[in-house]
Amino acid sequence: MASALIVPPPPGSEAAALARRLSAVLDDPAITRIVVAPPPKRESGENPDAFFGAVVGVLMRHERLDVEVAYAAPEATAATSVYGLPHGEAARALAEHGAAQALPLIRDDAATVLVGRARHRGADGEALVGETYVDSERLFEGRTRAVQIEPLTVEPGVRGRVQRRLPGGWLTGRAVQTGGANLVVEREGVLTPRTVKRSTFYRHHLDWKLVRP
Repeated sequence: MASALIVPPPPGSEAAALARRLSAVLDDPAITRIVVAPPPKRESGENPDAFFGAVVGVLMRHERLDVEVAYAAPEATAATSVYGLPHGEAARALAEHGAAQALPLIRDDAATVLVGRARHRGADGEALVGETYVDSERLFEGRTRAVQIEPLTVEPGVRGRVQRRLPGGWLTGRAVQTGGANLVVEREGVLTPRTVKRSTFYRHHLDWKLVRP
């Protein structure tokens, strides 16, 4: 098995540089695993999960989900919690010696992969006004602080809950869809400021291969 190390490119042209690096890796038939190794948040100012999700998103869009992915997380994150992954030295050892497992891949309608945590929120710090469904079951209608969304390691693939001071229970399904008058989307701690009328996180038709304990 041959692997390739993927680290964030220098600031300035991150998306283009990442695409070029991954394109070169994917063109090599000997590479069967990529190891995603972002720096800790205290060094980069960014959530490591955001880079991890961006890498998996490139694999999805290039239809190369056959490639195994290992996450050498520098610290505990939402994604390490979701997938039961170590961080630090233990993560690097797992990336080298661990076995990959097929898991549901969760994406949204903007072709962005979710590996840790997302939220549907109201714009400008206001309460979200709208409604959310998990598959055909309504999660909320009216006003709420936010809707929290996480991937699952098992079917049906994704879960959502209303985020309150005392959060409610999770609903699980293949999709979490929110519509609202002032809806904005937060992915891996990164807020997209543009207001949208609807956002859906759902299970992709293909699984991905993640190295897990």
